[in-house]
Amino acid sequence: MKKIQLCDYKANMGIFIDLNYHDNKVVEVAKHIPYEELLTNYKELLDKNKKYFLFCNGGIKSKKAATILEFYGYDVTLVYK
Repeated sequence: MKKIQLCDYKANMGIFIDLNYHDNKVVEVAKHIPYEELLTNYKELLDKNKKYFLFCNGGIKSKKAATILEFYGYDVTLVYK
């Protein structure tokens, strides 16, 4: 699993997805998709030709989501504080 620190993320790297329940704008360009919604609707929400950077405050949900999406062939990177 690929990982980067939050401070190393740049908008041109790919799509930043904030999985937190509330949209707290950790990164200005972040798409806010709650964890449960992402895992339920990932086929409709994501494109296998794009890069995604997943973040949540605690790191547990983003790690689980990254593992699952990576298994299904998505290019995901875990973002941690």
